[in-house]
Amino acid sequence: MKLAEHPMVKAFYEKAALAPAPVAPAPLDADWLRQLGRDAGADDVGLVEIGRPALDDQREDILRFFPPTRTLLSVVCRMNREPIRSPARSVANLEFHQAGDHVNEVAQEIVATLERQSIRAVNPAMGFPMEMERFNLGKTWVVSHKPVAVAAGLGHMGIHRNVIHPRFGNFILLGTVLVDAEATGYDQPLAYNPCLECKLCVAACPTGAISPEGHFDFAACYTHNYREFMSGFTDWVEQVADSKNALDYRQKVADAESASMWQSLAFGANYKAAYCLAVCPAGEEVIGPYLVDKATHVQAIVRPLQEKEEAVYVVAGSDAETHVARRFPRKKTKRVGNGLRPRSIQFFLSSLPRVFQPGQSGGLDATYHFTFTGAEERKATVTIRDKTVQVSEGHVGTAALRVSADSQWWLGFLAKERNLLWGLVRRKLRLKGSPRLLLAFGKCFPS
Repeated sequence: MKLAEHPMVKAFYEKAALAPAPVAPAPLDADWLRQLGRDAGADDVGLVEIGRPALDDQREDILRFFPPTRTLLSVVCRMNREPIRSPARSVANLEFHQAGDHVNEVAQEIVATLERQSIRAVNPAMGFPMEMERFNLGKTWVVSHKPVAVAAGLGHMGIHRNVIHPRFGNFILLGTVLVDAEATGYDQPLAYNPCLECKLCVAACPTGAISPEGHFDFAACYTHNYREFMSGFTDWVEQVADSKNALDYRQKVADAESASMWQSLAFGANYKAAYCLAVCPAGEEVIGPYLVDKATHVQAIVRPLQEKEEAVYVVAGSDAETHVARRFPRKKTKRVGNGLRPRSIQFFLSSLPRVFQPGQSGGLDATYHFTFTGAEERKATVTIRDKTVQVSEGHVGTAALRVSADSQWWLGFLAKERNLLWGLVRRKLRLKGSPRLLLAFGKCFPS
């Protein structure tokens, strides 16, 4: 049978011949869209246009995955507070998983309703990003929900880097629906930040990832809290592969750790902490008991998390390792790798501010000029001064150390697959300046 003679094809063209001439689609009613989200189960909803400047750094990625995107519908779903506050991680993680499933169900229902009205839409995953073919590029998710929610007026980022909703506080999870239609109106960011800057998240974080001055140690948080996710899992697999036998493995990994990893694989990856969420008192529905009796809030919620006996996963020589020893005598550190191995020069350079360890850079004042050749040519300047790091394109200023390297060799070196001395001998790596500065550089970025 020819395609044109197929009953389904013939029916389509017969129907199309009777249809009125197409007209430009009218924008979707904004209030209707917001109500659609609430009817699907969301606790709050906001709308953002694709052209919003706040989306500049992710617009290209969004349009790559869903080119017709015109509107982003941001949804907030609340979590129950007491389970998140529990020192028992099984209780907290059950809430995370169930609330996360609910967010995905809400987004799926929104997309289904829109599709029934011939409006195209896509619901990227709430969490647990799955675009692993982009793993080496450092971004495995379709859309960053937090900046979308902020742009949609659903809260602002607190110093703990979580979105705080003005009513529900940070006891929320976020989702985003990409819609192939414009809306009649869009929401704007809140005029104030719900964050109280009480610094309780600073006090509760077991790794010291949140500093009172506002610095966030991504690597410390990632290494511990996400131990059973992605890179932490790859580090564990390498421990298995490197073990000579069962006894050797048990000397590296405790039985409890093996069981916990199995549970994450069987049930769902478990967060090791998220104490910053647990102790946060911000939000209209949350703040009352804290304002009435701050001491009781600290004693009942913060102290049990601080005093919990547990292993804290750290990279050797990191600020986190020093922090645990200084602040939490009941907690014991476990040295691991964090699996953060750049597989591109772009990822290497962009990740430096996120994995920089201020405490390990004390006394270092140096400018580095990097020149990468071969498969990925690039020039960059890295300046470490006053316990801060700055990365710039090209060669800026006067360098204390000039580093020239074949890009693929350098990435292998960072992954501990290449030998420094052999690289110098084969001229895959060339240094102009004191080699001690390269060692000092590496100390600032342990992995």
